[in-house]
Amino acid sequence: MKKIILTTDRLVLREMYREDVDHLLEMFQDPEVMKYYSGLKNREETRKWIEWTRENYGKYGVGLWIVEGKSTGEFLGQCGLVLQKVDGNMEIELGYLLKRCQWGKGIALEAARACKHYWYEKMTAERVISLIDPLNDRSAKLAARIGMKYEKRIRKWEKELDLYSFYRSDFTHIQE
Repeated sequence: MKKIILTTDRLVLREMYREDVDHLLEMFQDPEVMKYYSGLKNREETRKWIEWTRENYGKYGVGLWIVEGKSTGEFLGQCGLVLQKVDGNMEIELGYLLKRCQWGKGIALEAARACKHYWYEKMTAERVISLIDPLNDRSAKLAARIGMKYEKRIRKWEKELDLYSFYRSDFTHIQE
């Protein structure tokens, strides 16, 4: 039985399992999808990704979750909350990555909003961040659409990244 974390009108976000390797691999081997990441992933790297994600569930209670269509069960991508070390502090990062055929359908927006609400309701961190390649306009626009604001440029994973953030005090009420 797969563990469901949350649902929205159109989506199910559930834990990631070893059986998800082929779906993730399809996404991780698409050069356009992976354009702003460190590179494409092979099968072994994808297996390690799943293991790392499952370790995060155990250690922190959160991680990246598989995004599926609620009515179809179709694999759409991943979205979730991951701990990241930034400027010597542990932060909660909201991350998202979808199959290219799902871009422009509002899927990432719906999943990211749901994860932001999850952070607000279930976690105590004062802020949630997203680390975005400065050339990744789509991700930057999505971060802005869920209320995140550009804060600063940082260096992580041997590259420059823009840090977007949303503070608990910015959350006036659940309306989205």
